[in-house]
Amino acid sequence: MLHRPATSTQITHLQRLWLYGLVGLVIAFLIIPCLIVVPMSFSDSQYLEFPPRVWSLRWYEAYFFSSEWRQSTWVSLKVGAATTILATILGTLASYGLHKSGNLLKPIISSALMLPMMVPLIFVAIGVFFVYARLGLNNTITGLVLAHTTLAIPFVMIAVGNGLSGFDMNLERAARGLGASPVRAFLTVTLPQIHISVLSGMLFAFVTSFDEVVVSIFVSSGANSTLTKRMFANIRDQVDPTVAAISSILVVLSIVVLVAGQFIQRRSRASPSPD
Repeated sequence: MLHRPATSTQITHLQRLWLYGLVGLVIAFLIIPCLIVVPMSFSDSQYLEFPPRVWSLRWYEAYFFSSEWRQSTWVSLKVGAATTILATILGTLASYGLHKSGNLLKPIISSALMLPMMVPLIFVAIGVFFVYARLGLNNTITGLVLAHTTLAIPFVMIAVGNGLSGFDMNLERAARGLGASPVRAFLTVTLPQIHISVLSGMLFAFVTSFDEVVVSIFVSSGANSTLTKRMFANIRDQVDPTVAAISSILVVLSIVVLVAGQFIQRRSRASPSPD
């Protein structure tokens, strides 16, 4: 088996063995921390310990029965949902506009929209904090949604841009030629063809918002603290396994979303295209 060609260039699996080993090490480096966090969440100890000496669900109970943790989770879900909707709409429109544009300023505009993904988050957080201080948006849900939307738009643009790169714009032009308005042509012809990319962008937008902590530390507090900010404060101040329990739940939810996304994508590819 190792001597069989791995690619069309006749490179064998044996010759690629070093690459497989390197990929395995990278995967292990990424997965092992998760495998350690999950057992720690079932510990009965007051502190993080691995492996647990006594198994218990007390830290899951501490999370679900804590009004503060529930409030922070609800804030993160609200902000994540609003960010997903806003970032998906704006990111899709921006990507679509740039894809169709022949303007010489297109590279500059595209780079400007991508800046939040390239600039260190601490710089973004400091800038947002001082702007919000003048506008009165610090410690508000609206401020969090706007800040997270700014961070999520580049990811939506990349996902939708990949979908548009493989889409034949002649189909939309044909719809326009048959009398469809620009909006109707986009909604009935273009969007159904790139919906997987749009859904991927939505997923990236939600994860970006839900997982963000640096900006949230600067612009949220009290009743509007996000889950990630409260987790950071918990690690900084007391370090109990409640954080491990929450992390385990988030890992499981991430795996479920990933599997569901792959399933939807495969069903979409397998379904026959309409005539």
